[in-house]
Amino acid sequence: MTDQPRPPSSARRLFSMTILVSEVFVVLFAVLVVVGLRVVPAGAAWAGAAALTVLLVTAAGLLRTRAGNLLGWVAQLALLAVSVTVPTMLVLTGVFVVMWVVAQRVGGRVDRERRERHAAELAARVEP
Repeated sequence: MTDQPRPPSSARRLFSMTILVSEVFVVLFAVLVVVGLRVVPAGAAWAGAAALTVLLVTAAGLLRTRAGNLLGWVAQLALLAVSVTVPTMLVLTGVFVVMWVVAQRVGGRVDRERRERHAAELAARVEP
């Protein structure tokens, strides 16, 4: 049995999942605001919030695949589109979209550096 180092986990996936799950709470609080301000009918607000929640949770669950990442982008666009009903929420959604973009870029860079370090560790173990 060889004592090989484990392959590194994905920072991009971790960052993205954290943002998507946090956005579920944003959707919950946003629907409470929308219902309280009577911007749209309560039934429509709750149905939309449920749909967004399902989209966010599904995207978070599928982040190991390209489909999950694509659904994450779709969720960001959907949240931006829906947040125009309450202009203040547009600012909060904008912050989360920026965090999503940063997570994709920085997470990808961290993953690349981790893979390089892992390959170097494996190469160092192979050499006598």
